[in-house]
This record gives sequence, structure tokens and C-alpha cells, in this order.
Amino acid sequence: MRAARRPPHGVLQVDWAFFGELCRALALKIFREYDPDLVIGIARAGVIPGAVVASILQRDFASMAITRGERGSRPVVIAGPPRIVTGRRVLIVDETCDSGDTMKLALAAVRDLRPAEVRSAVSFMTGGYRPDFYALQTENFIILPWDREIIVDGEIVMRPDYAEKLRDLEA
Repeated sequence: MRAARRPPHGVLQVDWAFFGELCRALALKIFREYDPDLVIGIARAGVIPGAVVASILQRDFASMAITRGERGSRPVVIAGPPRIVTGRRVLIVDETCDSGDTMKLALAAVRDLRPAEVRSAVSFMTGGYRPDFYALQTENFIILPWDREIIVDGEIVMRPDYAEKLRDLEA
């Protein structure tokens, strides 16, 4: 039985400069303990920190896609990892990690292709699952700079769920 997740304490609005610092800190932690041949970012949001970390580490980058059909549903792989993971040291990167369901699925998909080794990393550890590496542990709701705004009816607007969290915080 899974423990109930506590609601976030507040909202952490991440800007691009802070995101860059987080990626540098994460890359440095990884560099000190692990030397991946390949970094895989989990699409969508994990591709961005994954690509930045891969660039800082000067390693090859690839992506895989995992999605949840609707809120609360189990994640599913919609585009698996590339076959080049076989025999290589792999690092899987995502933006956040709460229950670990997405990361566990990504790790299993990579392990099916028999890498030499595989480890996990996230920008934000937000729950009970502990990846091998993380930049920041927080219980806050996170607003990321690359998905803060979306297009609705031809206009760029703040994502409705983000706007709601910020209104709740002001109340």
C-alpha cells in the first residue's frame, strides 16, 4: 500500500537562471560519482535538464517518452530508450521524482536492453522515491520555466493549474 502524499507546502517558481544553477550542481554531483556514456532524458520535462546535464558532462544524449493518460493513472512508455544503451553506462534524467513510478518504468525499459550500468537523476526530489542523484529536495509545488506558459485559443497564457496554485497561495 502506497503512503498518501502530503500536499505541497508552497510554490517554488523556477526561473531560467536558477534552473541553470540546478543543472550545474546536478552535473557536478554525477561527475563525482558516476561516469555515464549516455544520458537519457524522459520526455517531456526531463529532456531539458537531461540535455543540459549531458552537455555539461560532454556526453551523448538521447530521450525516451513516458506519459500518464490522465491524472493519477499509471505511466506507460510511448517511445522506449534507444538500442545504443546496450553495454553502456547510462544515466536517466527527469525533472521531478515523487512516487518514482515514471523513473522505475524508465529504469526497467533501459535494463531490458542490458546496459553495463544504469543510474537515475532528477532536478527535484519531491517525494519518497530516492533517485541516485538529485539537485534539490523540496515539498513545494514546482513551476518550471519551460512549461509555465501555454497557448490557449491562440494566446500565450499561464498554465491554468499553475495560476490556480498561485491564487491558492495568495488566499
